[in-house]
Amino acid sequence: KSLLDLYTDYLLVSTNQANATGLSRMLDNSVSHDQITRFLSKQDFGSKDLWKIVKGSVRNLEKQEGLSWVLLDDSVEAKPYTDENELISWHYDHVSGRSVKGVNQLSVLFYRSGVSIPIGLEFVKKDQWAESKSGKAKRKSSVSKQHHFRNLTKQASFNLQGIDYVLADKWFASAENMRFLKEQCQCNFIMPLKNNRKLALSLQDKETEEYRRVDARDLQEGQSVEIYLEQVDFSLKLTKAVYENKDGSLGVLYLVTSDLPLSGEQIKAFYGNRWKIEEMYKSLKSNASYVKSPTRTVRTQTNHFFCTMVAFWKLERIKMRVNINHFALKGKLYLQAIKTAYKYLNDIKETLNLQGLA
Repeated sequence: KSLLDLYTDYLLVSTNQANATGLSRMLDNSVSHDQITRFLSKQDFGSKDLWKIVKGSVRNLEKQEGLSWVLLDDSVEAKPYTDENELISWHYDHVSGRSVKGVNQLSVLFYRSGVSIPIGLEFVKKDQWAESKSGKAKRKSSVSKQHHFRNLTKQASFNLQGIDYVLADKWFASAENMRFLKEQCQCNFIMPLKNNRKLALSLQDKETEEYRRVDARDLQEGQSVEIYLEQVDFSLKLTKAVYENKDGSLGVLYLVTSDLPLSGEQIKAFYGNRWKIEEMYKSLKSNASYVKSPTRTVRTQTNHFFCTMVAFWKLERIKMRVNINHFALKGKLYLQAIKTAYKYLNDIKETLNLQGLA
């Protein structure tokens, strides 16, 4: 437990490669690098361990007023210079539109009253080999990303005292996932549909299989209608949400929810909370040394990524107390490091009588 605390603190203050030797040197060798290496390689850390760490904070947060959101998304982060294995493998990155060699992590974030708490994680591990169309062997995963999604949301529904909405991206908006959330997890969801997804405008159309593409429906922004999807036994509310991108262009999302009383404006506003998990991934990569570890085995690599989630939670707890966002806090830590280095340099110059250029 003390080594976890030390290692996660080190991830927050480190600005270069985060390794066992660097941590040991920071502590003047009071903790050996072998101790850190054994900590990362002795056992597998996962969602159960993360839940034990954050459970008390979640329970306190659940006592406050407000809606409870469960946000789930995956992220691919490139590690091009790390040896390939079942964890560090080739994954399709929807952001860049191509396959990259790196890690593909799924995370669950509990969000309530302005506080983000990571409560679960899984990794897409390509632990099997299959023959590609070209005849070459390629890695494949024995557990699909959609299966991980259902496992994580089921665990979240078991751990939490209540979930108002599950928010996820269009890649998880399958009929099977929708049925699972509504029937197995007993919670509502809001998700976007792909533009070519087929829907029926009435129960009669569904029974006669008269489906139309979602983008063929002439919806106005903010308008909401009740619709039916293939292989989904219950009706959904559909709305068209228009967003302005950073470059000034307009993006369109067709959002569906299982909570039929919601208006189009409410659906759009509620779905905006999904951005919190994107902020978490950004903070992990920028402030918690996510890809700055030279770990080489699957166990030490997954344990390092687990520790970055704990480090993120430390940043979030500080943010709650002092009202400073993660990036501003990291900037203050970096500034303090520069000041300390500058003072040390001047101490050396004074000792050697090397002040100025004369």
